[in-house]
Amino acid sequence: MNKNRPPELEMTLDGEFVSPPPPPVSTRILFWAVVVAVIAGAASLAAIALTLALSILPIAFGAAAVAYVLYRYKLWRAGASIGGRQDLRRP
Repeated sequence: MNKNRPPELEMTLDGEFVSPPPPPVSTRILFWAVVVAVIAGAASLAAIALTLALSILPIAFGAAAVAYVLYRYKLWRAGASIGGRQDLRRP
């Protein structure tokens, strides 16, 4: 035995469905407040990520410069140039 009542379909005499009543003003205000809060949270999270990325950028440039200098030093110690050709000044 089914104790659940079937849903009621409200129709006009013309055979059209009756639209549900609009939500109250407080519900609409709450919805838009939540939307604004989510957008503000996403923007602040993006700002934190951008700040972190920009603060790490000088460290990455410094590490790249050190790596380049060490690479050039090893080439100099090996007696090679950047193109891989031997130095022509030596016999």
